[in-house]
Amino acid sequence: MSPKDVSKNDQSWTAQIPKTDVPEIQSEDKLTTDEANSNGNSNGQSLPVATTPETESPKLDGSGSGGEAVSANVTQQGFLPVLKNPNFLALWGGQVFSQLADKVYLVLMIALINTQFQASNQSISGWVSVLMMAFTIPAVLFGSVAGVFVDRWSKKAVLVATNIWRGILVLSIPFLLWLTHGWKPIGVMPVGFLIILGITFLVSTLTQFFAPAEQAAIPLVVEEQHLLSANSLYTTTMMASVIVGFAVGEPLLAIADGLWSQIGGSGSLGKELLVGGSYAIAGLILFLLATKEKHHHPDTEFPHVFSDLRDGFAYLKANHRVRNALLQLIILFSVFAALTVLAVRMAEIIPNMKASQFGFLLAAGGVGIAAGATILGQFGQRFSYTQLSLCGCMGMTASLIGLSIFTTQLWLVLLLVALLGIFGALIGIPMQTAIQTETPPEMRGKVFGLQNNVINIALSLPLALAGVAETFLGLQVVFLGLAAIVFLGGILTWYNSHK
Repeated sequence: MSPKDVSKNDQSWTAQIPKTDVPEIQSEDKLTTDEANSNGNSNGQSLPVATTPETESPKLDGSGSGGEAVSANVTQQGFLPVLKNPNFLALWGGQVFSQLADKVYLVLMIALINTQFQASNQSISGWVSVLMMAFTIPAVLFGSVAGVFVDRWSKKAVLVATNIWRGILVLSIPFLLWLTHGWKPIGVMPVGFLIILGITFLVSTLTQFFAPAEQAAIPLVVEEQHLLSANSLYTTTMMASVIVGFAVGEPLLAIADGLWSQIGGSGSLGKELLVGGSYAIAGLILFLLATKEKHHHPDTEFPHVFSDLRDGFAYLKANHRVRNALLQLIILFSVFAALTVLAVRMAEIIPNMKASQFGFLLAAGGVGIAAGATILGQFGQRFSYTQLSLCGCMGMTASLIGLSIFTTQLWLVLLLVALLGIFGALIGIPMQTAIQTETPPEMRGKVFGLQNNVINIALSLPLALAGVAETFLGLQVVFLGLAAIVFLGGILTWYNSHK
């Protein structure tokens, strides 16, 4: 493709490179990660990441992350090309079992609390709150740091090891609970419950390494023009695992216990075998993965954590496309976190519903996201990422305004929440794909680690604030406020992408 075929918007992403530096960038003498780190450390500053030469910018046409043009050489669209890719199938298969295990793990922990630690006259809420803290703290503490290490390690090794170790930890629970049975409590906490908290903390810590490695591996095994379809399949699988894991997790655990007893097993080990075995199967499937990534020199295997984190922040500051995409993802996850709290209140005021049935409303959102991801993966390559994102923002704004009006009409609420999910997919999947496309391989772990960190924070704040805001302001005002935030975020991103 000649330079004249590149749209103005595609060329604009190189505008941040000083003109005096452009002639010096040659494809055969790009700085390696090691050279960049050594140079950055020698002068006490972090080097900005080398940007791709202008002659390579046409590659962005196929992904839509650049301008409005769509590449004419994309002969196959939709899910078929990625489903023919054996490496993607291995990565996707590992995700299926890993995501299912993640969701059923929480159901398993709640079941153990209910049967072994909760008193008959005691609420389970306090136990679950402490458990969720043990699950959330590693995301805040290690989300960014894990990404730094993932950049230096083999992605395949991280994916396999984190799943195998999570499986081992879950399978060790019955033995550890048996070993400590009858031990005196430490303070007010039973020893067995402290063991569950410790294992949950370790499982969540391993997940912080798994998540950025998984995101960084996708562009290693999928061609750039098919990344949108690949991410759509991933999002569909993630939402399906949420619905399956939380909705039928308890029956699955009961079936596993029943099968274990039928084959002559002693005790109720079927639940742990189901969850731990799912992690182990994910690790075995991912062992078939071939990422073809470059190996780092042994002398550079242990990263300089703070300087590498500084590099990640510097990259986000310099690359407005990635920064805009990250802002959109933060807003998206904040809205859905707030919806989780607000759904309880809506279920309480909708006629013929109970507050405990709020899961039906959230399931409608999950179905919407899965439907949006399917449509996007099949037809989304025809549009640019900025077009899809703006459409998603306008659709989410309209859906939130609709929820502020029809808060007590069940079928309209279900429809609007489903639409919220569909339009949310139009934001989340293209923005995630844009980050993968724009970020060079040596920076992906850092960027995805930072992304996981800020998104975890974005999920936590609305959970704490949405209920308080609803109490003092009411559902209508809160939904209108969320609509305004989504609208302004969409307009700001659109403006920044066309400056």
